[in-house]
Amino acid sequence: MHDRPRVPTLSLTRLVLSCGRSADLTELRLTPTYGDLPHGYPCRPANDQRIRALLDTAAGMSPTVPVHLIPPPREYPDQYAGAYGPVETLPRVACVGRFSSAPLTPAHDPVAYRSGLTVVWFQPTTQIPDPYAPYPALRDVAWTTLARDYELEALPYGP
Repeated sequence: MHDRPRVPTLSLTRLVLSCGRSADLTELRLTPTYGDLPHGYPCRPANDQRIRALLDTAAGMSPTVPVHLIPPPREYPDQYAGAYGPVETLPRVACVGRFSSAPLTPAHDPVAYRSGLTVVWFQPTTQIPDPYAPYPALRDVAWTTLARDYELEALPYGP
């Protein structure tokens, strides 16, 4: 069935967050950061536009849960600055992941409720986050502050 018994079979992977809570990655979209750069070069305005587009995509994945952006590392290679300012690069892969966990509110039935959060982050490879050594910024997401409870029956297509 599954080669790692501690990982649920209905999610892509399960991460243990720094706070000790486990969160299931239920949906993941990977895209090249600059795969659709129409013209120009990677610079702050183009990167900011890319991030806004990813946040819009994330909001559409599950409208009932909040969206959180892990600020990406920005690098400034020593290249000629063009009309839009210096060259600024982000990691190669843009990720939008939908996570779910046990409900935040103790009064909510854990069978009928889950807590959810959609996260946007950037990483250098296309690998699914490793449950034993996840991207550090993913592990440090403040779940109890950012996530929101939702009722499973309220969503016809899942969390």
